[in-house]
Amino acid sequence: MKKNWYAVHTKAQCERKAALFLSKKRIQCFCPLNNIVIRSGNRKKILQEPLLPSFVFVFISESELPIVKQANDVINFIYWLGKPAVIKASEVENINLFVNSYYDIKLEKTAVNPNGMVHIINENDNLLNHTGISPAITRVRASLPSLGFVMHAAANDEIIEASKYDVVTNVMI
Repeated sequence: MKKNWYAVHTKAQCERKAALFLSKKRIQCFCPLNNIVIRSGNRKKILQEPLLPSFVFVFISESELPIVKQANDVINFIYWLGKPAVIKASEVENINLFVNSYYDIKLEKTAVNPNGMVHIINENDNLLNHTGISPAITRVRASLPSLGFVMHAAANDEIIEASKYDVVTNVMI
């Protein structure tokens, strides 16, 4: 049986709980977390919160759809044209790459295009080519056409190491 990625709608603030339950049922799932840098005085903390509120991605075959619906915190699948929406594997991989590479990611809604291609754009490339000087902050965008979102992030030249900061997670289990 062929497996696909599907988007699952969960109860509010229950993304991690639903992902934990599904992984205990041996269902591969992905809950993308956005790392937000919070400054308080001299200290910096990284707060992790779901990038897509009330969304979890699952990699399952069609025969496993009822198992996912049985989870207490799962409301339903996201549907497109009367069927559970199949999310391209490239989009899930790019979301994973994006959340692991950038901090303070912002989402913008766009039109859903199930046949669209994923694009990652460095918005300061033109500035770099014309002036020959590398800007300190680069804007990065990634288009997710089948989900109807564009992710935006600022990429500093300085790499933020998680070991320098306290990581704060709000896990409700």
